[in-house]
Amino acid sequence: MTANFNSTVGGQGNSISLWYNARLATLAPTLPGLGIIENGVVAVRDGKIAFAGLQEELPGDLAMAGERFDCAGRWITPALIDCHTHLVFGGDRAMEFEMRLNGAAYEEISRAGGGILSSVRSTRSLSEDELTEQALRRLDTLLGEGVSTVEIKSGYGLDIETELKMLRVARRLASSRPVRIVTSYLAAHATPPEYKGRNRDYIADIVLPGMERGHAEGLIDAVDGFCEGIAFSVEEMRLVFEKAKALGLPVKLHAEQLSNLGGAELAASYAALSSDHLEYLDEAGAGALAKAGTVAVLLPGAFYALRETRKPPVQMLRDLRVDMALATDCNPGTSPLTSILLTMNMGATLFGLTVDECLTGTTRNAAKALGLSAQTGTLETGKSADFTIWDIERPAELVYRIGFNPLHAHVFKGRTIKP
Repeated sequence: MTANFNSTVGGQGNSISLWYNARLATLAPTLPGLGIIENGVVAVRDGKIAFAGLQEELPGDLAMAGERFDCAGRWITPALIDCHTHLVFGGDRAMEFEMRLNGAAYEEISRAGGGILSSVRSTRSLSEDELTEQALRRLDTLLGEGVSTVEIKSGYGLDIETELKMLRVARRLASSRPVRIVTSYLAAHATPPEYKGRNRDYIADIVLPGMERGHAEGLIDAVDGFCEGIAFSVEEMRLVFEKAKALGLPVKLHAEQLSNLGGAELAASYAALSSDHLEYLDEAGAGALAKAGTVAVLLPGAFYALRETRKPPVQMLRDLRVDMALATDCNPGTSPLTSILLTMNMGATLFGLTVDECLTGTTRNAAKALGLSAQTGTLETGKSADFTIWDIERPAELVYRIGFNPLHAHVFKGRTIKP
């Protein structure tokens, strides 16, 4: 499906808009499962959901809507959310893909100067306009699958100016397309060559001052890091999180992807919004996430691209009632993935998630992972009118099909994006 993301129809001004004759998967936590409502209707006023429920229970004042859209029995779900991406970057790493096919491990590629540092060189060389042009192509693919909210990290600059350049580009994307962008400051992603072997100096000279500047410019919504043997230790990440805490910024963390350093427990101790990857998560870490209410963001694209064999402990997370989200982890090296629908299929086939878990993980729980539970992620009164209308017979099709996009229409803040 090709969409014109600069044009919208419907839901204009202060009028009431009505999407009726629909089947709803509300994802409301007060309802069981997906919160399914047959013969449903969604009413929108001033860009927010005024009602989502049974058509016969629609309040009379909303029934007089000025704009009415017959969904002809189609399904409506909350708009999808991609809660972990590295969408802004320069270049590609197709050569490293070939290296992996020939047997090179991720750590071997990284230590040889490839991996993240390869993208750093490309990203530093491009202007904001060039980075924006490249990122829009990736973003449009996500929007074409009904995504309304995208988290975008920095982390391919590793110097103050480029890190902030990436965040400015991320902000620009939200003014170019009908999308909600959430930014994460990820300067603690890797150590640049000029600071090799001097992680703490890099944190002191670049990460912390850059965080101060980005916060002062209003560029940072959350602070992230990569806690791993090839990146930063728990104690080094603690320095970053302490600064974030002092600035009043929420945190999240790439943790337990390649080994178990205790990153998830560190993240939980700072009430992190999310802890991401988690293939090597142990029971202590999972318990800490459960106690803190931190979302476990699972990233099957990276698992697939790296041909990993150790899966996140999904059953343990279920048993401890840790909320799980799914995301593309779109990045040039380890998850060159721009399909949230394929991500759901991977979550089911590779990690054993259920249909309900996949859909919850790309709506309600993804919103929680970004601190947006009050704004979006479910079809509930008072939330932003972000939803998608699908040409499907049952929600399982969104997870089951591969290379199939059944999007009929996409509504963002009450405005329908033209297909």
